[in-house]
Amino acid sequence: MRRDYFTLEASNLDTSGVPTVAIDFEGPSDQLAERLTDATGEPLAADEVDVACRLQGPIDESPEAVVSVTNRVTGEFVLELNADSDDVLRFIDAAREYGKETDEQHRYRIQVSIDGDHFLEQHKGTFLVYDADGGLLRQHSLIPSGVEL
Repeated sequence: MRRDYFTLEASNLDTSGVPTVAIDFEGPSDQLAERLTDATGEPLAADEVDVACRLQGPIDESPEAVVSVTNRVTGEFVLELNADSDDVLRFIDAAREYGKETDEQHRYRIQVSIDGDHFLEQHKGTFLVYDADGGLLRQHSLIPSGVEL
């Protein structure tokens, strides 16, 4: 699947609502639908999916970034898309602030649509950010307290 088949839109960044990242896919849908479901054909559960961002250059240069969703059980990439690193970091900051206002374990919501049709929605608490060399940037990541990486 090509990265340009995906669009990403973030919402609730300046409100008290749950920060939400909406990903829409406009391309051949069978492969993505298969990657987003388990062996029984049900959508993957929140604890079966990881969300991360890999910067393409030094963070102080506002590089492009690659946002990825992976299947935690198999380790396979579900999807990857290009994004602006400043937008991703702003989203993570909003999720961090939302977490201070709520007792919920989740800090943000991810929605995936295929050709405009809602396919998957999950509430998440972790969003990892890596530098261009694959090193975890803890201070820029959203890591729930008590989680050891």
